[in-house]
Amino acid sequence: MLDQAVQDASVHGLDALSLGGLAASAPVNKSGIAGLFGSKEGLQLAVVARAREIYAEAVVLPARGTERGLARVWELVRRWIDYSRRRVFRGGCFFRTVEIEFDMRPGPVRDAVVEAQAEWDGYLAHQVAVAVEAGELSAGTDAQQVAFEVNALLNAANDRSLLLEDDRVYARTEAAVRTVLRAHGADPAMLR
Repeated sequence: MLDQAVQDASVHGLDALSLGGLAASAPVNKSGIAGLFGSKEGLQLAVVARAREIYAEAVVLPARGTERGLARVWELVRRWIDYSRRRVFRGGCFFRTVEIEFDMRPGPVRDAVVEAQAEWDGYLAHQVAVAVEAGELSAGTDAQQVAFEVNALLNAANDRSLLLEDDRVYARTEAAVRTVLRAHGADPAMLR
């Protein structure tokens, strides 16, 4: 039931969710759904939390088997591209959909989306910093800046793949991320 709500929100946004709509697609009546989530906002928060779990299972957790630093940065990029390409979320990256929907709307749902994005940004930047400390990227490399640039490229790939229905954007994105990392001293042999 919650997984279906996550998929629906990835296409239509969190505002399109309703307790009644969820009840219609689940073997539970509206009062049962209301008892589970309390309110539409409670449902939205539960959906964001579940989307974080799904995202972690698709991108972050599989990459943890890779050596920390540059190898893990590259594996995270590869996993993210695969996550978007496979449409783990039917509407593309769930967080791209809802961050645009809630970017100027203060409140608990926006806070949950910001927290999820900050966690991803921080994890990616940390792995870049580990790569700098290990000498895999040039000394003085700004890990936050590199993470920002990589995220911008990944987000553009997701958006373009959806809008243009063009899978080739993923190869372009991979090439662009390689360029960013090589500009900061990465050994091209580590970026295969």
